[in-house]
Amino acid sequence: MQLRDLSRWNASLPNTEKMPVLFLGHGSPMNAIEENQFVTEFRKLGQELTRPQAILCISAHWETRGTFVTAMEHPQTIHDFGGFPQALFDVQYPAPGSPQLALATQKLVTSTKVHLDDKWGLDHGSWSVIKHMYPDAQVPVIQMSIDYTQPARYHYHLAKELAALRHKGVLIVGSGNMIHNLRRVAWDKLNAPYAYDWALEARETMNNAILTHDHQTLIDFRKQGTAFDLSIPTPEHYLPLLYTLALQDDHDEVQLFNDEPVGGSLSMTSLKIA
Repeated sequence: MQLRDLSRWNASLPNTEKMPVLFLGHGSPMNAIEENQFVTEFRKLGQELTRPQAILCISAHWETRGTFVTAMEHPQTIHDFGGFPQALFDVQYPAPGSPQLALATQKLVTSTKVHLDDKWGLDHGSWSVIKHMYPDAQVPVIQMSIDYTQPARYHYHLAKELAALRHKGVLIVGSGNMIHNLRRVAWDKLNAPYAYDWALEARETMNNAILTHDHQTLIDFRKQGTAFDLSIPTPEHYLPLLYTLALQDDHDEVQLFNDEPVGGSLSMTSLKIA
């Protein structure tokens, strides 16, 4: 990819109205093929939002040493899970990639080197939710990885460098779960809203911080006590939230949806910044 290709991409995508930013609680991979209130809301989003020129997704399921973006023309559909019905493994989401958007993303980020990747594809953190929003698989999708060696502040400030993409028709999506402790799931309560006390406490604190633009509390999640420690035993599902929040500006409003606990130790809480 040459700089002239980047110029061509910029010329082909004139400035647009500012696109929203999303954080989607993706939950179980089965949400890709099940009908429930969560996927209904994902589908409504796709119908209500201005159709993007492309999507940049930060998924909990692509952790790397260093920061990467997918840069292939035709990303594969990755089935990065086990123990589910064959129908889930049969799902393909053949959205095109966008090497031009990957290069533009690489050039925008100056705080660290962004590497172009030609091996990953779309993992279930992206395709299991995006397929409900854009079932025709015609919107180009690229993914940005999560550098597991870096602290929360690194991810928050890196995301801020992506803000210009919102004015190029790019929908930026963080995909994870704010509360995600699989070891403590109450498997017998997966089909009804249920949360442990510590999960309810963390959810209330997180939601209040989101709605009051208190990003510092959320960046410093390791300083918030036992409820946060139990809710975020490992950070990969939480960090996509910080990529979304970092892109909020003073003119944006935040809307929470799918704000339901699942199985005691999971939260499907999602948000739209627009």
